[in-house]
Order: sequence, then C-alpha cells, then structure tokens
Amino acid sequence: MGEITEHTIDIDRILSDKMGRRARYVPRFLVSWLKRLIHQDQVNKFIWENRHLSGVEWLEACVRYLKMDIEIVGKENLPAADDGRLYTFVSNHPLGGQDGVALGAVIGRHYDGRFRYLVNDLLMNLPGLAPVCIGINKTGRNGRSFPLMVEAGFKSDNHMLMFPAGLNSRKQKDGSIHDIPWKKTFITKSVEFQRDVVPIHFSGTNSKRFYRIAKFSDRFLPFNLAMLFLVDEMYRNVGKHFRIDIGKPIPWQTFDRSRTPAQWAVYVEDIVYDLPKTNGGGA
Repeated sequence: MGEITEHTIDIDRILSDKMGRRARYVPRFLVSWLKRLIHQDQVNKFIWENRHLSGVEWLEACVRYLKMDIEIVGKENLPAADDGRLYTFVSNHPLGGQDGVALGAVIGRHYDGRFRYLVNDLLMNLPGLAPVCIGINKTGRNGRSFPLMVEAGFKSDNHMLMFPAGLNSRKQKDGSIHDIPWKKTFITKSVEFQRDVVPIHFSGTNSKRFYRIAKFSDRFLPFNLAMLFLVDEMYRNVGKHFRIDIGKPIPWQTFDRSRTPAQWAVYVEDIVYDLPKTNGGGA
C-alpha cells in the first residue's frame, strides 16, 4: 500500500493497475460514474481524517462513521483470548461491507488485533484495513498463489476470520436472503491446523436494486458486476441496527471422515443460519 493522501482511492489508478494500457479505452463518463458509485470523495475524506489509525482502531472508526447500531448475542461463546489456542471464525456474508467491518472490530478487539481476514484484493487499497488482511485475487495474476496465501494465514499466530461463501448473500427463489454454497477450505484447513471453528451469524440485507443487479450479473455476465455496488449499499445502510449471533466453538475433531469436507461445510452453514433461533430472538 502506498502513501496515504487525500486521494488514496483513485479509480483512474485502480483501472490502470488492473487493465494496464487498456484502461485508456474506458469512456470518461463511465469512469466518472464509477467514482460516484464508490463514493470516492467521501471514502477518501474518511481515510484522510483517520490516517493515524490502522487495524482494529480503524475498523472501530468505520463502525462509528457508519453509525452502526450493533447488538451482540452470545459474546460469552468467544473463546478466551489467553487460552493459547487459535480459531477459525466463520460467518454468513449478507452485506459485503458492514458485516466484515463490524466482525473485524469485534473479533479484533477481543483478541487484541490477532486476526486476519481473507478478502478480495481490491480491499487492500484501504490502508487502514490492509494490516489485518490477506488479499486474494482468484482470477487475476495472483490466482495461482491463492492456496499459498490461505496456507500462510493458517500457519500464522493469528485467528482467521472467513466468509466461506466468498461472495455476499444473494436473493433466493423463495425470497429469502442466503449465502451461495459455502466452500470447504475452512473445514480442511481448520482440521489440518487443529483450529476449532466458531460460527457467527450477521443480520442485515442490501437493497432490492442490489439483488436485481446480482441476479443479472450472476446469470449473464462473466464478472461480478454487483461487487461494484457494495460501497453504495454500505452508505445506504448507514445508521441501521445489526445483530451478531455468536455460537459455541465446534471442535475440529468433529469434522471426521463420516462426511466429506463439503458436507461438513454445509453442516456448519446450517448451524450459522440457526443461531438467531438457538440464541433466542427469532430469525
């Protein structure tokens, strides 16, 4: 990450980094639209005003900036910070923005900053977030190094915070908002490195517009168009109430050969979505 300036987030530079010489062919009106869509000026103002913060402190500043009203249920289920063990925290991913910020602030504060996210490498452009991130780009030039980055995260002395769906939640045929199928990586790596898994459920939804765009993108486009709208969705969710349900740790020995890793991933996903009921208070 380069020096923090009043123009840290620069769509022109990001396009150039991602597209090289082809970036010059992107119409200027489209570039201007992108800058408005990601709230470039507002985000840069926040980054500049909080340039002295990083990691957990920066995440907590984000929570305040977004005026998030957070209710935590089951916080007593978080393992003690001094028990000498490492854990894998897994959550559904309903929003794609606030959920990651809030969970990072909660987990990071409880464990004195000893955690890491696996995140889309675009988020590495946020200097305050970068210190607690392992940036991944599965489809770009870094795609082949994805397994190595995951391995490094689990080998480290940090707890891992993961969103096993990879993408944020989509609207289902029955109208519910639910993650796409969870990937098995968190199961295989938690077993390999003997980390118990802590299930977390995060409440919240994005706008109807977002789900329409996501449906179109997933069905007809070769890239994730919906991702471009996540910052705008974050600003639409300013000031809202969110509930975080934390479940009891699942021992890594649970994930034996009676099921495949993919089946165990579904098992944990079901536990996550049942948490609002098992913790009391409805779905």
